[in-house]
Amino acid sequence: MIRPQALADAGCGTSTQTTSDKESGMPSVPVTELKHYIGKEAECSDWLTIDQERINLFAEATGDFQFIHVDPVKAAQTPFGATIAHGFLSLSLIPKLMEGIMVLPEGLKMAVNYGMDSVRFVQPVLVNSRVRLKVQLTEVTEKKPGQWLLKAIATLEIEGQEKPAFVAEPLTLCFV
Repeated sequence: MIRPQALADAGCGTSTQTTSDKESGMPSVPVTELKHYIGKEAECSDWLTIDQERINLFAEATGDFQFIHVDPVKAAQTPFGATIAHGFLSLSLIPKLMEGIMVLPEGLKMAVNYGMDSVRFVQPVLVNSRVRLKVQLTEVTEKKPGQWLLKAIATLEIEGQEKPAFVAEPLTLCFV
């Protein structure tokens, strides 16, 4: 994986040897070179704070108002000691956090979410935690002419925590 800006973050790649797609801002390479990025050092997004407003907005959007997400007083009495982000809120950040770090084929017309091969929620994200996504390309498959399926390992790291929030295998279908 290649990221466009060189940030010296532990465990994250810092190469700047790709071009960038003008519309998406994503790093891009000729489709024939995508396989060379499989297994390369993982790339990381910038840090993002998960505040109570973001959690509440997700609760509104999904109708999931479980107290551990939206009631700071009750949540303070749980083993977590504070409200926590919905697991699916954390997971829903993958597309945004992948921007600028996921290598894509040059000439990309569009990329769509193709699902996940697996997801494991390892640790909750406490309110006001900072998270970042670490992504490593694991597979590139031509589905049919002009359609490429990219599989990655995506790990949502929580600042200051040993364990991640989740480890997932997102699939992205690219149309070139």
